[in-house]
Amino acid sequence: MKLCVALDLASAKENLDLLELLRDYGIWVKVGLRSFIRDGQAFLHAIKAINPAFKIFLDLKLYDIPNTMGDSIDEIAKLDVDMVTLHASSGRVGMREVMERLEVIENPPLVMAVSALTSFDEESFFEIYHRDIPSQVLEFAKMASSVGVNGIVCSCLESLQIKQTFSRDFLTLTPAIRPFGEGSGDQKRVANLQDAKEAMSDFIVVGRPIYKAANPQEVVKKILETMELSC
Repeated sequence: MKLCVALDLASAKENLDLLELLRDYGIWVKVGLRSFIRDGQAFLHAIKAINPAFKIFLDLKLYDIPNTMGDSIDEIAKLDVDMVTLHASSGRVGMREVMERLEVIENPPLVMAVSALTSFDEESFFEIYHRDIPSQVLEFAKMASSVGVNGIVCSCLESLQIKQTFSRDFLTLTPAIRPFGEGSGDQKRVANLQDAKEAMSDFIVVGRPIYKAANPQEVVKKILETMELSC
């Protein structure tokens, strides 16, 4: 299980100051839509300048017509990032287009398909998809796996079922982790570190419990130590 720290602070400086504090830890860092729109490619270079060993997870959640998704992944592949997201709702053809474009790329990023956002509860999800979350997430995983997508973004509530259904090589990334039972905020389907372990998550994303802490280094250290002890 690998830790992704979400860089969701209000400015590039605040995010980079956080990374300066965490420069000695072997972590992944998540750059979301807000940060990338505001700070662009220069922000990615600044992350690597702090520690070239940081792995960058560019969380843009691509969702468009297949050709536009393919053109977008062509550009993303030039950014030297390690993992990207697209929406499973974009469909089999769009996901296949992305994976086919990456076949000619040396050292392509991992591609993860977003299933049900962790801000959804059953009622709000059903309003859009007319299906319960576990069933639809499993269907999304089947589509993604069938076209070579590396894994799926889901909550810990769905991760174990996916691991039991597919090869262990099909990855799960679980956001909305509150490592030690912190408040859920605007998230509906949250989990702690023990939940993530039991769900066999490959990647966990932690944001607010780290960057809002008085001592982010201590929180990251505690998370990594807990993860190591639980392996």
